[in-house]
Amino acid sequence: MRSQIEEALKRIARALERLSPPAPPAPDWTAADAFVWDAEALAALPVAEVAAVPLALLCGIDRVRDLLRDNTMRFARGLPANNTLLWGARGMGKSSLVKAVHQYVRAAADWRLVLIEIHREDIATLPVLLRHLRAAPETRFIVFCDDLSFEAEDQSYKSLKAVLEGGIEGRPENVLFYATSNRRHLLPRDMMENERSTAINPHEAVEEKVSLSDRFGLWLGFHKCSQDEYLEMCRGYARHFGLEDGEALVAAAIEWAATRGSRSGRVAWQFIQDHAGAQGRRLG
Repeated sequence: MRSQIEEALKRIARALERLSPPAPPAPDWTAADAFVWDAEALAALPVAEVAAVPLALLCGIDRVRDLLRDNTMRFARGLPANNTLLWGARGMGKSSLVKAVHQYVRAAADWRLVLIEIHREDIATLPVLLRHLRAAPETRFIVFCDDLSFEAEDQSYKSLKAVLEGGIEGRPENVLFYATSNRRHLLPRDMMENERSTAINPHEAVEEKVSLSDRFGLWLGFHKCSQDEYLEMCRGYARHFGLEDGEALVAAAIEWAATRGSRSGRVAWQFIQDHAGAQGRRLG
């Protein structure tokens, strides 16, 4: 009787194995220098060409540029480095800097440094991605999340806290986490104020929320640029792409910023695209 039961259980187990989908294959990290994490398929998709600008073109953010470059260079060499939060004004080159630094460090030496982008809504699957990365210790990985922030009903920030520093396994030595955000503490102010007004211990409630940003050892702030910095960005793009760099360019750039009501690296790039198109010139 016992042997019959055991045989029946074995048949059921084999049937369940046939029904269950096969485990996704381990990614081929040599297929590209950058990947996008597909949370639905639990797979890393190679990116044929990263939309990155040369590091030298990012003007007006010299200090943060150098800090992120040096941090990334140390990591690529196998030295200690910090998870990094790039926060501040929109359009000032936060995500562009991450991609440009990756491109720069990859070209500086023959290091296996791979950039992996994960979308904010897929943060819950980050532990699965890290298991893949832990299994490839010969490669260094930067996991990058653009525009990272959390709303009041979103609890996935807790899993990110554990992954960054507090989990039992810890962050793999071959992985760094870079994130950009318009919010310094990744959480909206009204969310923290609501916690303060409704919690039994307001201070502890707020501390628990903002401690996520503390998991980032390096904070890089991006602030609105002056007109001189904006014009230097425009001139830098113009020189790089062989466009005329004179009083006409300056006047057009100022007018362009006035119509947009703002000055930033993004506005400078949009102006150069319009300026080059008006002259019948191609960029690149």
